[in-house]
Order: sequence, then structure tokens, then C-alpha cells
Amino acid sequence: MANPKINPVLGINQEVFNQTDWSSAYCNVEKECTRTKLKLINGSVPKKLNGTFYKNGPGRLERNGAWVHHPFDGDGMITSMQFSNGEVIFSNRFVRTKAWEEEEKAGKFLYRGVFGTKKSGLKISNACDLRLKNIANTNVIKLGDELLALWEAASPYSLDPETLITKGLSTVNGVLKDKEAFSAHPRFDPGHHKEPRMVNFGVTTGPKSTIRLMEFSVEGNNSGQLISDRKDIFPGFSFLHDFAITPNWAIFLQNAIEFNPIPYILGLKGAAQCLRSNPNGKAKFLLIPRDSGLFPKQSPRIIDAPNGFVFHHLNAFEEENELTIDSIFYQDFPSISPNDDFRKIDFNQLPEGILKRCKINLLNNKIEQEILSNQCCEFAMVNPSFQGFSAKYSWMATASKAIGNAPLQAIKKLNLVNRKAFYWNAAPRGFVSEPIMIPDEYSQNEDDGWVLILLWDGATQSSQLVILDAKNLKHQATLELPIKIPHGLHGTWVRNKI
Repeated sequence: MANPKINPVLGINQEVFNQTDWSSAYCNVEKECTRTKLKLINGSVPKKLNGTFYKNGPGRLERNGAWVHHPFDGDGMITSMQFSNGEVIFSNRFVRTKAWEEEEKAGKFLYRGVFGTKKSGLKISNACDLRLKNIANTNVIKLGDELLALWEAASPYSLDPETLITKGLSTVNGVLKDKEAFSAHPRFDPGHHKEPRMVNFGVTTGPKSTIRLMEFSVEGNNSGQLISDRKDIFPGFSFLHDFAITPNWAIFLQNAIEFNPIPYILGLKGAAQCLRSNPNGKAKFLLIPRDSGLFPKQSPRIIDAPNGFVFHHLNAFEEENELTIDSIFYQDFPSISPNDDFRKIDFNQLPEGILKRCKINLLNNKIEQEILSNQCCEFAMVNPSFQGFSAKYSWMATASKAIGNAPLQAIKKLNLVNRKAFYWNAAPRGFVSEPIMIPDEYSQNEDDGWVLILLWDGATQSSQLVILDAKNLKHQATLELPIKIPHGLHGTWVRNKI
């Protein structure tokens, strides 16, 4: 595709996307590559980029003519892009989960999906089969010597960081019990308390919900070792996909959601399809003190939150007695009903994600909310070195149009102070994934670095790796991938050790 142009501030592309271009990305990954050098389409790869870009997402969406009901039910496939001296080496592997191996051998779906996929064969066979299929498809991180493929409802799968060969389920150095949940959204503390850490959680749901908050070392010989561990019980059913951290707090937003298990037990719906917003409920901020902060061992604080539904948070920070958290709010819980085809969804019928800021007064528990951006967005992040600090800049994937819901086709750099923005727009035929901002380790400027994106080009029916300058979103390079990759989920950057 031709290089999309930067669209500063008001230059948003208003062209209508083509539904077929967007949906054509949903296909099976047909092969696994080992150390394939990526072909440069245009530009040049910055030589200061030295590390590995790992990406996770659904790679198997169809078996013997039967499609998953929702792409989130697709089996996890890990890609690795190793940067060195201006070249990029590509590898990919499916995560060899127990269910993946069984279904590959059988050539059909043997497990129900959380988002509505049914087992192949008679519909009655889905009734009372309450097994969860660990699809390891949501995120991928490196912790110690392990590369972990994460799916938040179960334990992670361990892979070799170089070969991507699956080793098996991981207990994370003995921390997790058998089949214990481990979130797909860890947060990396850049060093608020002398050393960097990884903070993560697991949830046990029911009429009451238990959150287990864990912190791990990420440096030296102790990388992967548990530093702190606490459990807290909260009233009500908790659907928690993400959280945020500050030096003193782990911040969760407990959405006002209720779960009716009957259609799930009867095999009529997937577990996630049995969730719905509770009109009589009230969302809550759950503030759990970090053991490394100023309030160790204290009880959590529960504070009423604004209406809406949140999957992802951007960042949080503290200023005296005020706690600020930036989140992407939806008007309601977005879902796909049992009779819908996810490849034909009407974006106009689904709520868009809007970036909002909540300021929590810790003295009186009052909250003020403001809109940071009215444009539909997802997958927002700050410079990783500013996690838990008051960051000035953020990078996110957005719709190409300024108002209303639509596929993610542009990358936006937003100044969180004055709201000015830069755009890199792939519309009308390009579709972007989560942007990964990589800071320039030799610069003190917050926005010096690069942004990496996997892009689906509807015109050429191909996947590409795009590199942008983080400061102004100027195009640096586009590289051709040797496989087609469906619209994916989360990824991470691991810098080469010097």
C-alpha cells in the first residue's frame, strides 16, 4: 500500500471503510516460520532498535468449515520479530495447548469457547460441558527465562523465547496452583521502589470475588521470583480485564456486571455471552494498597465509579491526596449475540471506546471525570518509563473518523496536557493493531522513540510491520510479513541485553 500520510490534529480521514477489507483479515494462519528475514517494502529500519517484538493473538479461527463465534475464541499464535542492526528476523508458532493439540488431531472443535463457539456435532453435546479451553491468545511477556503466553482465565503457557517451542503450563516458579488464573494484563513498574517489578493479578469470581495481587522481580538472577503477594475479597461478581498501578496503589474498576449462568450450563451461550450490564448496580473503584508502598497491609478502599464499561486503562498517577486514572470507557458492555456473525458486525450498533480521566479525591472519595478524547480508540499506552507517573503523551489505535464507532485504522499520539494530537492514518484500506511505544534509551525526552504496529492491508490482502517515529508519527519503515495474521491482541517489547 502507499505510505499513509501524517494527519496532524484535524486531518482525520473521513472515507468509509470497506467491510470486506476489514473482515478479510480473519483467516487461519497457515504456516509457521523460523527465522525468516523480513523484506523491506520502503523506508529503513532504525539501527538503534535492538530487541524482540513479541505479539499474541488468535491464529486458528476455523476448523473443517466451522468458524469460531468470536475471534477471542481463536487459538493463540505467537509471533517474534527480532531487531538487530537494521534487520528484522521473523518467527511464529502456535501455542501447543492441550486443547489445540487435541483439536488439531481431530480436525474439529472439541471444546466450547468462552465467547460462544460451540463444539462440533450435536448442539446437545454442549450442555453441562463447563470445561474452559485455555487458548493462551491474549498477551505474551518475558519473565526470567520464560516466555509466557497469557489468557486471563487460566495459568500461562511457557515457551522458549528464541524458538517459541511450547514447554507446557507454567506455575511461574511455583507461585500458581494448578489451573489458577493469571491475568493477561500485567503492569511493569519502572522502579518506583528502587527496582523495576512486574505486577499482576488473578481473580476468583462468584457472589464474592477474590483478587490475588502479585509482584515479581524482573532483573538479574532473581527475575521471575515472587516479591509480594496478597489476597483481598470484594462483594459482588468481578469482571476484571485490566488494572493500573501507582507507587502506592493497584487500581481496579469493578464494572456493574451481572452473570446469569443458566444459558451457559444449558449450552446455549458462552460464558462471556451470559454477562450483561446491571442497570441497578454501581461500578466501583477497588484500590488495593501495594506492599511496597506507604500503606502495606492496609485494607482496600472501595469507591463509587462513573457509569460505563471499561476493558483497558491507559495509566494512573498520584498527586498528594488525589489519584488520577485514565481509562477507555464504553457506554455499555459490547457483545456479539449468538445469532450474529462477527465478520459482519455493524459498528454503528456497538458503543465506541472513549478515553476519559477520573480524578479520585482520597480524602472524601469524590470523583471528577473529564473526556480526554471523543474519538473512538483502543489499546492506549504511555512511555513504559512513565507507568504510574504523570505522563504527558500517550499513543493509541483509533478509528479513522473523528466521531462514532468504526474499525481501528489510525495511530494517534495525544498530548494529555493540551490535547493536541498527531495521526498516522492507514485508511481507507489499512487496519491497525495495538501500537507498542519503544522509548529511545539514549534520550531523556518522553516522546523520543518508535511505535511498532502490525497492519492488515486490505488492498494486497497481506500483513505488514510498520515502524513510526514516536515523536511525530512520521513513517520510518514498512516490512512485508511472510504470513497473514488476523487482527490480534497484545504484545510486548524485550530489549536486547547489552
